[in-house]
Amino acid sequence: MVGSSEVRVRRVYEPKEDGDGTRVLVDRLWPRGKSKERAAIDKWLKDITPSNELRDWYHENRTGTRYDEFVERYRTELADPVHTAAVRELVELVRAGGPVTLVTAVKDVPHSHVPVIVDQLEHELRRH
Repeated sequence: MVGSSEVRVRRVYEPKEDGDGTRVLVDRLWPRGKSKERAAIDKWLKDITPSNELRDWYHENRTGTRYDEFVERYRTELADPVHTAAVRELVELVRAGGPVTLVTAVKDVPHSHVPVIVDQLEHELRRH
């Protein structure tokens, strides 16, 4: 669980739990080797993810020294209209009666786009 009790994070390769609530895939690509039934995804928000260009740039450097700059660039992307609409959709899902579980296939969740989404989501929930 990350942040509030309304917002959780789980890898798609972990089994679904009763308390997951609405499961939202927050990856641009469908998880390798997972059928739609086994992934138990309720909503796929591709538009909340980093752009292909940003994702490719971040993954070019396997030493992990780009994370801070990745976060800054991704926060800038989250301010554009397409990303803002996707964040708003996620906020409304939480407000509609969470919990909401953000589901991802990334191996290193703490150094991915997911904590940035959680932070943005919690910021938006506090604002309104």
